Amino acid sequence: MVKAIIFDLDGTLVNSAPDIRTVLNGSLAKFGLPPVSLEKLYSILGDGAYNLVDRAVPADKKQLVKAVYDDYVPAYAAWDNSATALYEGEAEALTRLKAAGVKLAVLSNKPQDATLAVCNQKLDGFGFDIVVGQGRFPLKPDPAGALYIMEQLGVKKDECVFTGDGETDFLTAKNVGIACISALWGFRTRERLASFGATLFADNYAQFLQILQEKFSLKA
Repeated sequence: MVKAIIFDLDGTLVNSAPDIRTVLNGSLAKFGLPPVSLEKLYSILGDGAYNLVDRAVPADKKQLVKAVYDDYVPAYAAWDNSATALYEGEAEALTRLKAAGVKLAVLSNKPQDATLAVCNQKLDGFGFDIVVGQGRFPLKPDPAGALYIMEQLGVKKDECVFTGDGETDFLTAKNVGIACISALWGFRTRERLASFGATLFADNYAQFLQILQEKFSLKA
């Protein structure tokens, strides 16, 4: 029976792409670099802020990566995230999970300050038990962050489910040895996720709850 769910943040709990793109393009512009499109952003998100910036900076301008990164990180942490939104059916799903006694956690490759800012702005009131961003542990798919969360929540591997929209999330779950439900409402396609080995998919939050009920004995 599922007792805890570890959620990825960007593309899973929040559609943050519009705000990330605005801040990132602002930092790129300061150094005379071209902006990234939303489509491009979808393909480069998920592996932490430094990798995001590195992938956004053109190949012939890599000497500017650190400067852009140093500008982007504090700018995004201070951003109001006004264009960041929850997904359809998410509020109801989180409320039902909490009412069923399921512990909720966030594990993100976004820097800790920015992770906390987004969670405080958009997820306050849903009762998340622990929020972990980049900083204390290696980035996903390293299992350390997830294992720490499970230890703090007091759950075993067969009591915990990971969910996220990226291949990094599936690989994290695999490295930990827990089940993963891959979220297709985020930034990656089913085909891309399947190419990394993902086999369990949810098209939306309603289907996510259904899978938890049918496969993981959720009573919600």
